Amino acid sequence: MTLYLPRTTTAQIAEALMSERLSVGGGAMNMVLTLVIVTDEADHYDAVRAATEAGLEHPSRVIALIRRDPEAEPAIDAEIRRPGTSGPGEALLLRLYGPLGEHPDSVVTPLLVPDAPVVVWWPGAGPADPSQDPVGRLAQRRITDALRAPDPLRDLVERVSHYSPGDTDLTWTRLTPWRSLLASAMDQPCGWVTSARVTAESHYPSADLLAAWLAERLEVPVERETSHGPGLTEVRLITDQGDITISRADGRTATLSRFGQPDQTVALARRGAAQALAEELRRLDADEIYEGAARHLGSLPTGSTV
Repeated sequence: MTLYLPRTTTAQIAEALMSERLSVGGGAMNMVLTLVIVTDEADHYDAVRAATEAGLEHPSRVIALIRRDPEAEPAIDAEIRRPGTSGPGEALLLRLYGPLGEHPDSVVTPLLVPDAPVVVWWPGAGPADPSQDPVGRLAQRRITDALRAPDPLRDLVERVSHYSPGDTDLTWTRLTPWRSLLASAMDQPCGWVTSARVTAESHYPSADLLAAWLAERLEVPVERETSHGPGLTEVRLITDQGDITISRADGRTATLSRFGQPDQTVALARRGAAQALAEELRRLDADEIYEGAARHLGSLPTGSTV
């Protein structure tokens, strides 16, 4: 069931939520967190769908703050989707008109689940300093996605310069399968790594983050090369005993090649927003590994070898 409240107030929304909770017995008592999505009309459908899929693992109150006409009179149009309509959690779609779009924190604060963590996600263009954003200041975790920016690498590097514990970016989360496979390959005897090379399509900041992670962890030079994609296509570790290569040409499966051993085919599909978001919702503490890789990337001159 979906409840529509046109030209409403936060007090009326809160009252409607209480009524819905009493009618189904429980409601917010079962929510593990509040996920706030700051978006616009063009992106909200895909963002809410991804949050709903992630909510199957993390029952949440999802609050989508959708900015509308900034020149209009201040108003809120609310859409409340009760548990069962949007998975085990509940979803609130709040369309903000006029100056309310510039002060979304005043709208969302009364609607947060009491005593539950708050996560904010900007699926489109995010703030340069998420921890100082009015909504970001309410959250323990702040999730951005530099891939959506006009210049993804510049956007990511600028945000890294303002890093605060709790910040993360989905360009990092998309790398988890690659990092896991590389770590697994290096658990076997592999010799001393002397350098590395990361190849991906241009304007794909996940590749630059992966190169920074390898350089920071292995303390070796890492080259960033360009391919036709899709996404990240190859990582090569050069060792004193031969190369270790993970290559993925189709965005679905990869070939792991190690010196002196037969090639292996492994599943390595590109990750969607729902998968990446669900992973980020599993942890609410600071991600020190991301911080180290991001700071290393941010310390490099533009266009240099990592």
